[in-house]
Amino acid sequence: MLAIIGGSGLTRLSSLEIVRREVVRTPYGEPSGALIFGELANKPVVFLPRHGYGHTIPPHQVNYRANIWALKQAKATGIVSVASVGGIRTEFKPGTLVIPDQIIDYTWGRVGTFFEGGGDQPVQHIDFTHPYDRALRERILIAAKACQQTVFDGGVYATTQGPRLETAAEITRLERDGADLVGMTGMPEAALARELGLPYAAINVIANYAAGRGDSEQRIEFEQIEVVLQEAMARVRQLLGRICQD
Repeated sequence: MLAIIGGSGLTRLSSLEIVRREVVRTPYGEPSGALIFGELANKPVVFLPRHGYGHTIPPHQVNYRANIWALKQAKATGIVSVASVGGIRTEFKPGTLVIPDQIIDYTWGRVGTFFEGGGDQPVQHIDFTHPYDRALRERILIAAKACQQTVFDGGVYATTQGPRLETAAEITRLERDGADLVGMTGMPEAALARELGLPYAAINVIANYAAGRGDSEQRIEFEQIEVVLQEAMARVRQLLGRICQD
């Protein structure tokens, strides 16, 4: 059963035929909301909105451990994360869909592991060379081709702390570091999924040019972001339906 984590612009999955909702308790507290079990393209899925159903949880306060643990407990076999981001690369214009393949983590103060040590628990490490599951990424790319959705294959996702957006100088720094797009929720979500052995991949929706780039050179217009996300998320829903078929 595939799990879908929805970000800004995808707090509800309108195409999901809901079967039941389940409030889950975890050793790490409560997840962002009740898990919604249903069918998408006649296949079972479980959906969870990262920021809550009212979009009330800021990125630095998301209980990432509870979310990932709850999906593992629900017997999800993989996670597709949907998140809106800012585009740094020139070709990553608003409305573009990107399937990232790398992450740079700039967050701080977030609890980023299930392996906290202490007592008799030995230190644990995970290999994170390739943070996104290759097979699940390929599944998304094949589905995009099948439903004739144009997506970019690959991109370096810079995860910043939030909730504020970045300065133009910060974006220049991220670009020098090799980042192609910027968001606030990619970490520790991806690492936690790896720790629990859950295949994890992402669909990033470019909501706007990052600060100091393109039409965001002087400021970022939030009203325009809403327009972009409304159109782009319709394409994402179609893509998710196709992913479930494959």
